[in-house]
Amino acid sequence: DFFLSILRANPSLRDTRSYLASFGPRPQPNPPAVPPDTSLPAPSPTAQVLPQTIPALEHPKPSRILASILNPVIRRTALVKVQGPFTDVQLDSITRGLVYLEKLGLFSVIVVENDELYRGEQDDRSSIIEETMRVVTSLEKHGSRARPVVGAIVRLGPKLTDDESSPAIPPPESHAISSDLIPIRSALRAGEIPVIAPFALDSFCRSIRIDANDVIAGLASSMVEAATEDQSKRGDECDDASEDVDLTPLRLMIINREGGVPSYARNGYPHLLINLDSEYSHIHDTFHPPWHHSNPTALSNLSLARTCLAYMPPTSSAIMVSHRSPSSLIANLITNKPAVSSSLPHALLQGDRKLTPNTPTLLRRGLPIQVVRNFADIDRAKLNMLLEYSFRRTLDQNAFYDRLEKTLDYVIIAGDYAGAAIVTKEECPGLDAPITYLDKFAVLPSHQGDGTVDFLWVALHDESYGLGLPFSANPNGGKGGKGKGQDLVWRSRADNPVNKWYFERSTGHFRMGSWVLFWCDAEKHLEIAKGRRGSSGLSHIEDWEDGRLAKWADVVFKIPGTWKK
Repeated sequence: DFFLSILRANPSLRDTRSYLASFGPRPQPNPPAVPPDTSLPAPSPTAQVLPQTIPALEHPKPSRILASILNPVIRRTALVKVQGPFTDVQLDSITRGLVYLEKLGLFSVIVVENDELYRGEQDDRSSIIEETMRVVTSLEKHGSRARPVVGAIVRLGPKLTDDESSPAIPPPESHAISSDLIPIRSALRAGEIPVIAPFALDSFCRSIRIDANDVIAGLASSMVEAATEDQSKRGDECDDASEDVDLTPLRLMIINREGGVPSYARNGYPHLLINLDSEYSHIHDTFHPPWHHSNPTALSNLSLARTCLAYMPPTSSAIMVSHRSPSSLIANLITNKPAVSSSLPHALLQGDRKLTPNTPTLLRRGLPIQVVRNFADIDRAKLNMLLEYSFRRTLDQNAFYDRLEKTLDYVIIAGDYAGAAIVTKEECPGLDAPITYLDKFAVLPSHQGDGTVDFLWVALHDESYGLGLPFSANPNGGKGGKGKGQDLVWRSRADNPVNKWYFERSTGHFRMGSWVLFWCDAEKHLEIAKGRRGSSGLSHIEDWEDGRLAKWADVVFKIPGTWKK
């Protein structure tokens, strides 16, 4: 079951390299070569010729990649919220997944919560300790070693040195100092999973029960700070890295009975991928009242993820997952991607990709998304660097910007030019409106695989072929979903390895020599045509489709190149 869980993750080559970079063995310097001793000893008169011995057979050594996965050298940590109540069977499924993560090098720091044990009730302290011991027992049942931590591990109140440079994200309601983390360090060094009860010290040094979210947020900031101090003490000495555990949390995992955050764009099914930087407020604004009953902790967990990811490394992610999908934890660890790409058309979310209420939600700190329509507002230096780094070619700047100034429709920019989609208007004889042409779609190599590609394509969808639909009203600085959708057209070299990604997201394509023409039909237009056809099941060409490919090709394939030869 462990190996099947890894295979189901279906990691790409980039995913595998990223995983090995975090958990694989560190490269060791080659020992200096010792020159062979070429001097011959003086012959002895009593020397005898010894019979040749047969060397013993050696067992073949396992693959270095396989060995590094099964016996990782670098051990990392994840903050895990086990949000019950769970039955014994459900808890068994959860802890089995956490034990699998331990085998892959990710040690869980678990904080236990039970939504039916209300704070302040009689015996709530002993009840939450009992719940903590249930988790410990279940982990040990699967062969892991666990250590209950029932003393207060954090202190109430934000840390005085917390950075308040981002007022939009309030500091955690708890904090820990280095000595408070001793039980966690001790457990991890002993190869044990710490299972923490949600207690904190108040101003009178009393141990009181608090919300598990406050414990986790305090641990996130404190563990990152402690790991930074550890690194500064070690300096460049990495020899003992395999004997210690890096306290920096790589993942935040919220395991509950609700699953992910419901999305208004997916009829209440969970969001697949959330860009917290640009979508957080919008999710609050579009959260339907019935979901406060079906998913009562979705928004509080969303807030927890935003707080924790603000302290964790930029490559970190959070996942909100139902107890029914424990294998998603392994997939998230290895690929750091959502279960299904958020930029795929809804029609492709069938079969293995079909959305269910148990589909997990992946959350990232993300990047702000903005739409620029004025040519003068483009930062040419940053755009030049993005395009040349992404395509690994030299841009013919004069020709490119002279054409862009005349034809620009808009540029969608992710972050500080970490990614961009450049869309132009190309006049086309015989058509009522210009062609909406995707001239460039680029993401910096350092941001490929971190969700930026999907964030950018979703924004492109909302501004072009998805325009006019209710779920295209996203806060990206564009039209807010208001307007008439336009067919989106672009071209790509036939040997471009990205074409597989384009095939899945386009409505259609056709090849012409060394080029492939892709297009996405305006979805509002498709809905009207589908309603008019009814259930006839006949496949025919609409009047607005007749002859358009030839007209598109005649214009698109004549667009001059933008690269220096």
